[in-house]
Amino acid sequence: MTVQFDRVVLTTELPGRINAFLVAEIRPQVSGLLQKRLFEEGTYVKAGDVLYQIDPTQYQAAYNEAKAALAMAESQIALAEANLPAIRSRAERLKGLVSIRAAGQQDADDADAALRQAEANLAVRRTAVEVNRASMESAAINLSYTPIKAPISGRIGKSNITVGAMVTAYQPTPLAVIQQIDPVYVDVTQANAELLRLRRSLERGDFKRGGPSRKSVKLLLEDRTPYPVQGSLQFQDVTVDPTTGSVTLRMVFANPKQVLLPGMFVRAVVEEGINEQALLIPQQGVSRDPKGNAIALLVNSAGKVEQRPLTLDRAIEDKWLVTKGLAPGDRLIVEGSQKVRAGDTVRAVPFDRPATTQPSAEAN
Repeated sequence: MTVQFDRVVLTTELPGRINAFLVAEIRPQVSGLLQKRLFEEGTYVKAGDVLYQIDPTQYQAAYNEAKAALAMAESQIALAEANLPAIRSRAERLKGLVSIRAAGQQDADDADAALRQAEANLAVRRTAVEVNRASMESAAINLSYTPIKAPISGRIGKSNITVGAMVTAYQPTPLAVIQQIDPVYVDVTQANAELLRLRRSLERGDFKRGGPSRKSVKLLLEDRTPYPVQGSLQFQDVTVDPTTGSVTLRMVFANPKQVLLPGMFVRAVVEEGINEQALLIPQQGVSRDPKGNAIALLVNSAGKVEQRPLTLDRAIEDKWLVTKGLAPGDRLIVEGSQKVRAGDTVRAVPFDRPATTQPSAEAN
């Protein structure tokens, strides 16, 4: 076959795992006795749905007490405000009488002190109202935490606690876990050495980026079955893992039928770029020398066989991508290489793949 340039989309397969798009660990925010479980394990729940009910009795009582204390403080303010004008009026009247010597200075001083004390008491009672209002709001918040609600929509797993058990606020063990799995994240790892190789290839112009389509990613399931929905590349991490020497790439895939489950092993097919001048040859036209180096047999212009070492990049289906050793126009021996040696004079016949049709009855 005559070697020619071809346009090839270069891809790479990277191993990865499925991760949920959102994960919420359900923990109580108040302590108490668990009265009810209001969901079925493994079902879909919506944000705001009540999942558990903690006994609200003590929190309801605390709220009622704080509410009553606030009402009492507000009534005391009203009483103090009602008495204040009379006290102020008496102090001002005695002050005027002292100026005309119709009242004693001591009486005026006592009236003024009583006015100041009434104003101070009113300020203290107003502060007490604010304190009691804050206590009532805190009690209302604690009461609102007794029904434990779903913070996100998704599929809820098993319950780690049963009805009748005691729970504590912000306990380390979650009551249950909700995961949103449509869409899902696919986190794959790529060796940093591979990233450096790609960067050098781009700088040399070996291939170019494919534009917006390069962010489109395909997925292979654990049994090598192609996933029918394409995903998109979200970002590439900027930190290299010191233990593995790799970086993490994150993709997003729609998962309407929930085929992809968290923790599942997959392989992502990521587009590296487009090689406009790729040299692809059939794998059957490449052999190995005793040292394992790739070699090929060619027919030169004089009709003689010559052996040439090759540098291979990767396998693409049933072909090799050659980076060094061949040039357009070279005639590569694909079949019959076992019958010739370097230096033999041969007659080259154009390579034609045999048809894979079934033989007819007459031919049989």
